[in-house]
Amino acid sequence: MKKKILAMALIIMALSIVAYGTLAYFSYEDTATNVIVAGNIKIALREWQQTDGGEQVVSEGPIEILPGLHVSKIVAVENTGKNAAWIRISVLKAIELATGKEGAVDVDLVGLDLNTEHWTELDGYYYYNVALQPGETTQPLFTEVQFSPSMSNLYQQSKAILTIQAQGVQVANNGQTVFEAAGWPSAE
Repeated sequence: MKKKILAMALIIMALSIVAYGTLAYFSYEDTATNVIVAGNIKIALREWQQTDGGEQVVSEGPIEILPGLHVSKIVAVENTGKNAAWIRISVLKAIELATGKEGAVDVDLVGLDLNTEHWTELDGYYYYNVALQPGETTQPLFTEVQFSPSMSNLYQQSKAILTIQAQGVQVANNGQTVFEAAGWPSAE
């Protein structure tokens, strides 16, 4: 009887090993490679002038002015990327006095005809009020630089310098308005 039980135990073990070995043939393995491409935000700052004849030309080099003059200077941003972008611009005004001139300069003597219909000023930046779609260009931030008639002889041969920096961040999943957007580049 012990031999029968032992024989039965051996047969059950052998069948278990065969069954286990058979189950190994029913396994399956697969590998999938997923490539996710990030979108891009790419913008270009556009500056041009309008001539007296109404022709638009690219701004090049310094312009000689006199107090009281208004000079054409059009500034806008084009979305050259593939995704919608929120846009903001910083404008820094400076005046470098001519060699030998000394005194306190007043940058407010240089004015801009700011477009407050399409742009909103906040915290030192001008924010474009709507998302800029790929291939679109903003309405100009300004179209003219104005030199006050009250500029004194202190400003003769001096340079008025406008430093303009445009920034863009993604619209997708980044707030409902330009003011809610995050991820702006830090100021340089």
